[in-house]
Amino acid sequence: LRFSCRRGGGLVQTGGSLTLSCAASGFTLDDWPIGWFRQAPGKEREGVVCISRSDGSTYYADSVKGRFTISSDTAKNTVYLQMNSLKPEDTAVYYCAADSAQGSGRHFCKYGMDYWGKGTQVTVSS
Repeated sequence: LRFSCRRGGGLVQTGGSLTLSCAASGFTLDDWPIGWFRQAPGKEREGVVCISRSDGSTYYADSVKGRFTISSDTAKNTVYLQMNSLKPEDTAVYYCAADSAQGSGRHFCKYGMDYWGKGTQVTVSS
């Protein structure tokens, strides 16, 4: 099971947008719970958005609700995170993740997932 980042992070100004992407191999993304997480220096990992396959729920952290959107491309087996209206507090290393178990989106965002992609740095300048 493997993730590879196709489109990574970078430096963007406050109010700007970025799209992250992770391509999966060895499993079908649409069949597995997937999510995006982030970790800022000195802070705990935060579940940004997580999709459950058992109840179909998509959980967004309050801090990103209305600004970030998760999506996937079945043909490319790729998951995306569209980030709009970026703020300096969004600065972090972002990770895509997947899990083979079942649970709610909130559960996965709180406790994490089993399989992780390589992190990519997103820096939002003020």
